[in-house]
Amino acid sequence: MKAVLQRVTQASVTINGSETRSIGPGLVILLGVMPGDTEKHSATMANKLCQMRIFSDENGKMNRSLLDVGGSMLVVSNFTLGADCRKGTRPSFSGAAAPDVAEPLYQHFVRQVREKGVETQTGEFGADMQVSLVNDGPVTILLDSDELTIH
Repeated sequence: MKAVLQRVTQASVTINGSETRSIGPGLVILLGVMPGDTEKHSATMANKLCQMRIFSDENGKMNRSLLDVGGSMLVVSNFTLGADCRKGTRPSFSGAAAPDVAEPLYQHFVRQVREKGVETQTGEFGADMQVSLVNDGPVTILLDSDELTIH
């Protein structure tokens, strides 16, 4: 599982040109499910993202988590995180999990975050979406579950 995490002051996703879902301060997560990912990967990624200390404390140090600050999360599925760009100029997306595998794990991730008490908005798996955000910092972090200790 791969995630692009962005700390934001606000963000929204418009789905199929009509419905818009938004959050205030918190995190935008672009989430890609890769072949071989499991619910354990999903749970570990959810824990890590909710507990990453990337929000400022009273001294201006990045020392508080999303849970500490009561922030929200906007989660958008993004199969393009599985892109293989090693050959040519057209990416191959064979590194992304098939939709019938990816969608349940994406939904599992969202449930894990919500169970931690985080107000969570989502895009719609497989839909055409436009994401707007105000990156705070900017703080942008790449995470790969293959590099995390899976519990």
